Order: sequence, then C-alpha cells, then structure tokens
Amino acid sequence: MDFEAIKTWMTLENIMDLIEEYRSFGPLLGILLPLIEAFLPFLPLILFVMANVNAFGLWPGFFYSWIGACSGALLVFILIRKFGHTRILAFLQHQKQVSKLMKWFEKHGFGPLFLLLCFPFTPSAVVNIVAGLSKINIGQYMLAVLAGKMVMIFTLSFVGHDIISLITQPMRTTIVLIIIFILWYVGKRIEVRLNMSGEKDHTGG
Repeated sequence: MDFEAIKTWMTLENIMDLIEEYRSFGPLLGILLPLIEAFLPFLPLILFVMANVNAFGLWPGFFYSWIGACSGALLVFILIRKFGHTRILAFLQHQKQVSKLMKWFEKHGFGPLFLLLCFPFTPSAVVNIVAGLSKINIGQYMLAVLAGKMVMIFTLSFVGHDIISLITQPMRTTIVLIIIFILWYVGKRIEVRLNMSGEKDHTGG
C-alpha cells in the first residue's frame, strides 16, 4: 500500500471503524494512533483526535489523544538526542533553518516551544527533531510539550466531538472555521517572528 492509498483511506469514518473494531483492547488504539503520528507526520493527527472524541467521548478522547501525542513526541526527542550525532542525522544540524531554530530553542527554552505546539498547523515533527538536536533541557522540552499539546489537542477535541452539529448547525460550522483560521494565522505570525529573530541572532543584530 503506497502513501497515496493510505492518505485516501484515512477518513474519519474509516478511523472510527478501526477504533471500534479493536475496542476490546480499550483505549490502546486511541493512544497508539497519535503516538505513531509523531514518527509519521503525514498521518492526520486532526482526524485521530476527532475519531477519539467521537468514539470515547470528549474528555476520555482528549486524554487518550494527549497521552499518545506527548508520548510520541518524547520518544522522537529521545531518539534524536541519542542518535543525532550519527552521520545520518548530523547533516541536519548544518542546515541553516535547523541551526537557526536550534539556537532559538536553546536561548529561549520553554516559551517558543510552547507557543509553536499550541497550534495544530505547526509541523510538530520538525519541532521535536530540532529540539532533540539542540541542547535544550529535557525538562523544559517536556513541560512545553505537555502544556502546548494540551491546548492544541483540547481545541481539536472540542471542535470535533460533535461532528453532526457541524452539519446541522451552520453557525457553529462558521465559528469553527473562524477559530481554525485564527489558529492558522497566529501560528504563521509566530513562525515569521521566529524567523526574523533568528536572522537577528545570526547577524548579531
């Protein structure tokens, strides 16, 4: 099965059917899917969160998604921190954008990581890898991950826990779209600010 086939199969209905099929394992699949997404970022975390809250309820679904996403982020961080010096990954540290983000994380710690991870459109896999390559303290990193993903995943959970109402209540759909746009816009502005600050640090300005 190629990537296109996987992406085509990845619908909310299919994911919920998968969770129901393995419901005898309890919340295991609901936790594993967000965890796997940390390693395979092309997978749709938003759909996993929405499937969880519709299958298990708002609060359990949020909790399972949060635990899975945070566990996956920590595993990626630990693996990159341990093997980042190898030849396979060492070239990343010399990439301009990666080097700039590494210095930013090392200098500012919790703040920028937390803000980046609050937004569902942030490429969190990139953030996890860069944080692992940097010298940021693992405690700072995990605090940012736990707090940032709590905000992000609860937002997705709240939006997605009653899909039917998004269809039957146009006003709610409009509000959801506005919230998504605001999150996207603020995330992009933070990304721009990070890039501008990184340039200043690089030039010594």
